[in-house]
Amino acid sequence: MNTHLFTQVLAATILLGSLPVHIPSSAAADATARVSVVFVEPEKFTDMRYSEAERYSAAIPLQLQRFIVETGAASLPEPLRLEIRITDIDMAGDFELFRGPVRDQVRVIKGIYPPRIALEFRVIDAAEQSVAVGKRNLTDIDYQRRVVYPPDDYLRYEKDLLRDWLRAELASLKIGKTP
Repeated sequence: MNTHLFTQVLAATILLGSLPVHIPSSAAADATARVSVVFVEPEKFTDMRYSEAERYSAAIPLQLQRFIVETGAASLPEPLRLEIRITDIDMAGDFELFRGPVRDQVRVIKGIYPPRIALEFRVIDAAEQSVAVGKRNLTDIDYQRRVVYPPDDYLRYEKDLLRDWLRAELASLKIGKTP
């Protein structure tokens, strides 16, 4: 097995195994049934990786999917379901290789590299009718001025962007009221 590939698989396994679970398993099953997330051709996304040497990091969509399911289920009124298709991600920051060969795993955070996420969504009611449908291009050029928690989360800016969108989009959805 390729040493670099083995290291990536090992790191993803350790990372996924160490992620905290904040909701009980019965609630997690309910959240997964109510919120679905699909990454459309993630290997072609603009930037979704842990180092410049990689083209695509498989652990990132798993972490984002878990976050979206948990956060979306908490914000979504009970009889509704949410389907999200993520079509592109450009993570905050970039790798600046001109800084030297050992910097290929250092993501430099600057205002010129804001997080961007393109997605399509659909909110469905109990009668299988679409309550809300849309496409969104999320970005936050002031992402560095925000206080994000936890500060050591590699995906903190992307999660913050998604959290804000979910809260704003789903806040307008009330039972018996369409946006």
